[in-house]
Amino acid sequence: MPIPLIQQIRVGTYIMKQRIKGVKRYPLVLMLEPLFRCNLACSGCGKIDYPDEILNKRLSVKECLDAVDECGAPIVSIPGGEPLLHKEIGQIVEGIVARKKFVYLCTNALLLEKKIDLFKPSPYLTFSIHLDGLKEEHDKSVCQDGVFDRCVSAIHEAKKRGFRVNVNCTLFNNANPERVIAFFDWCNKEKIDGITVSPGYAYERAPDQAHFLNRRQTKELFRTVLKDAKRKKWQFSQSIMFLDFLAGNQSYHCTPWSNPTRNVFGWQRPCYLLGEGYANSFKELMETTNWDSYGTGNYEKCADCMVHCGYEGSAINDTLDNPLKAMRVKLFGIKTSGLMAKEIDLSHQRKADWVFDKNVANFISDIHMDSTNKNLKTESKVRKTEPSNVV
Repeated sequence: MPIPLIQQIRVGTYIMKQRIKGVKRYPLVLMLEPLFRCNLACSGCGKIDYPDEILNKRLSVKECLDAVDECGAPIVSIPGGEPLLHKEIGQIVEGIVARKKFVYLCTNALLLEKKIDLFKPSPYLTFSIHLDGLKEEHDKSVCQDGVFDRCVSAIHEAKKRGFRVNVNCTLFNNANPERVIAFFDWCNKEKIDGITVSPGYAYERAPDQAHFLNRRQTKELFRTVLKDAKRKKWQFSQSIMFLDFLAGNQSYHCTPWSNPTRNVFGWQRPCYLLGEGYANSFKELMETTNWDSYGTGNYEKCADCMVHCGYEGSAINDTLDNPLKAMRVKLFGIKTSGLMAKEIDLSHQRKADWVFDKNVANFISDIHMDSTNKNLKTESKVRKTEPSNVV
């Protein structure tokens, strides 16, 4: 089962409580980034292009657990960077599991076999392994040979020890549909517990800008790939309506608040993919972010986005609002031919605001200021404790 029954029940209960209370915007998944540093440099990644002052920053165990409590989402995804580089990642995961939150620890798996003793198998913990395809495709995607084989070894070790293992797959415009299908078949053969699949987001700082999918390309790719999905019984850890959206059959608007992000900068506006500013608290993020200024049709940077952290919440809302429609898709499969749903009009979207360098400069300034203040306090304490020479 791609999503454990206990998770389905807990998350379903949480969602119904929010809807009964009339809450319009609520979090489903906390994206908790305890660090940005990584031991790979993937060409499509826009998460690691920071100066060392920022790459060396870490969220403490307390900061991570406080974010979990503050947000209240039933699921916590821990991406990065590479979370296994964090020296206290075992304590962070243990603390979240103790709160009975469902943890998806996202990792490139290079350190997993070395660090696996830090964790205990639990229905609340899933290792989400980054794999962008079979050996040739994945090693090319991460710009390093041999990574796929090390991932497979880590997957086998984790499965042997009783851990749940998910695969997180990102697709670009050079994806070969037949090879993607072969990869999903391989996941079934390896008894992977679930597949999370998504088109890549066009990070403005990613080294490779040539291979991001636009929305039309995404829909055509997923129509080809998902044509036999029902027959093949692939185990996706996503809602059927999100997959239907990827195949061009639904016209959803983004719900970025459903996947709020906490990282070393603070609470990131508006989402995991896009850093347009930061709030000091989750409450401030939810109440002061101009949500209507983001999303496809509203903002140039969001024009081609169809990523799960923006649209899975939209798909879940649609499932609850239109259960019979969702049931039909579940029973009869995803439509992979014929007319697609009407695309969102981009003619009124606002222009991109290029704020990355400004945000980084401000944060580095804050780091230096904090360091200076700490040094001054230390010097003050030393002076107070030095023996007096006055007789």
